Amino acid sequence: MKHASFNPAAFLRDENLRTLHGRKKVQYIWDYYKLPLAVLCIVLYAAGYMLYGRITHKDAVLYAALVNVAAGEDLTQELTGDFLDYLNLNPSKNKLGLYTGLYLTDDETNQYHEYTYASRMKIQAAIDGELMDVVLMNREAFDAFSQSGYLYDLKELLCREDPDLYDLVSSQLEKNIVILEDNAMDMLFDDSLTYSAKTREAFYGIDLSRTKLIRQAGFSDPVYLGIVANCPRIDSALDYLRYLYTGA
Repeated sequence: MKHASFNPAAFLRDENLRTLHGRKKVQYIWDYYKLPLAVLCIVLYAAGYMLYGRITHKDAVLYAALVNVAAGEDLTQELTGDFLDYLNLNPSKNKLGLYTGLYLTDDETNQYHEYTYASRMKIQAAIDGELMDVVLMNREAFDAFSQSGYLYDLKELLCREDPDLYDLVSSQLEKNIVILEDNAMDMLFDDSLTYSAKTREAFYGIDLSRTKLIRQAGFSDPVYLGIVANCPRIDSALDYLRYLYTGA
């Protein structure tokens, strides 16, 4: 049976439709108009979805990540919503994206070792997409981020962008190394080689252990903050650091 193209005006003027009642009318509509009506429903759904997206859209002020660090409900609120309050931003129009459940470890006995590969892929994708600005992490993750060249030299960044903030936090800056080149690939094909690498040392992190927020959270080991080297929201990242030291 050939289906009519859907024309709302023609649909309303359809004489056959007017003469039918009950089940026959429903059957008639189903036989002649089901495909165009289905297309209309899809179009209306897509339009509604786009409209909903526009209405509920929130601007991303910052993207932060917790790596090898678990946060409870209170700490999560302090790391997200409370920061927006600190900046006097409306949470219905702004958001702080927080990545959780990320783990990096080379220790095969670590209970989270099985999540390392998936975490690496997610971290790499977020960094490549400029969707990760600030990282809170333990020492093992700090070493991994630093060695991979993912982090800013905070001394250089702060001295250039915010000398007052540098004066506030300089005593807590932490050195680490970035691996510029090594022979790890060569060792895969020649087991007689010993590992060697060319590295550079700089202040790639800052120890947050003395901040009120991290201290109250009760972490047994230091928590470090790093700013991702391709971060496009530097001003917000520096505001976040200032918030952790003075506003939390």
